Amino acid sequence: MADRSFLDWPFFAPHHRDRAERLDAWAAGAVSSVDHSNTDAACRALVKALGADGWLHPTAAGEGERFDVRTLCLSRETLARHDGLADFAFAMQGLGTGALSLFGSPEQKAEWLPLTRTGKAISAFALTEPQSGSDVANSTMTAVQDGDSFVLNGEKTWISNGGIADVYTVFARTGEAPGARGLSAFVAPADTPGLEVVERLETIAPHPLARLRFADCRIPANALIGAPGQGFKIAMSVLDVFRSTVAAAALGFARRALDEALTRVTTRHVQGAPLFDLQLVQGHIADMAVDVDASALLVYRAAWAKDAGAPRITREAAMAKLYSTDRAQQVIDRAVQLFGGDGVKSGETVERLYREIRALRIYEGASDVQKVIIARQALAAHEGG
Repeated sequence: MADRSFLDWPFFAPHHRDRAERLDAWAAGAVSSVDHSNTDAACRALVKALGADGWLHPTAAGEGERFDVRTLCLSRETLARHDGLADFAFAMQGLGTGALSLFGSPEQKAEWLPLTRTGKAISAFALTEPQSGSDVANSTMTAVQDGDSFVLNGEKTWISNGGIADVYTVFARTGEAPGARGLSAFVAPADTPGLEVVERLETIAPHPLARLRFADCRIPANALIGAPGQGFKIAMSVLDVFRSTVAAAALGFARRALDEALTRVTTRHVQGAPLFDLQLVQGHIADMAVDVDASALLVYRAAWAKDAGAPRITREAAMAKLYSTDRAQQVIDRAVQLFGGDGVKSGETVERLYREIRALRIYEGASDVQKVIIARQALAAHEGG
């Protein structure tokens, strides 16, 4: 059984603990009943189930509301421990409409957020481009104003929920200034003429991913989110909220790997004694337990700081994501090792976790990018102090 003692840490209020316990019980039944043989259909079913039972409500912040990042992190950790695709379905609803929650007009929020938070519409965050990757300021997709419309041209790639989304948040160059200051954000329904899914992307852990093409894609001027030229600020503000939740998902994967490993080493016998009796095995378990707790401390420090009113948690979120995703990779690798041959057998939980964790060290800022962010933050603090 997963360790729940961390819920007694002072980061959490009673409603956080209550939600974590209830979501854990819900996921144990609801997630296992979803057929995962078709990834698109499974993701749609999970979004629908999460929305119907009220679990998606925290993924959107309507007028007068704000995100509760601790709730987002607890939800992702809990769902990831049960099923990677369930975590993905939850997370992308928040990321996809994060720009609307933070910067959208009352009309934009009223149109889309009630749909996404009830699972009646699926959202996506279209930021990455083929040639720019993590260098958002180098984006080349354009949005040219033409009367009461904007015309979008360009491509986006590695778009989560690409191909199944009902609405996309799209970032494009409007040219107010060079680099990061010349980007703007838009909301674009998936059925807009000129918006085409040109390639579905297959990965080691199946998720709905796609490359999109915008060819003379015309959207109304009121599809602009925030002000012209605010796109980079909007994107970074969204990632500032959701980056620590990626760390929480990695924590959920790591916690499940530790649980699986503990079951294995206490039930598997070698020369008449449990595998756990070997001191080297105990050493592996100890390392895994330390990594899980250290990750949890970084994750929930970042989430608490944001909820406590910090305008930005760039440093804290970067540390949480870097450490938690990298250490989860190590925890899961140790679990696979402790399972021996069974650890790489298709269908085993630890084998699935091994495939699931790898992408988290890349998306929403690769580990190397997080190191650059942390180093720059450390230097700024040193020079400012």
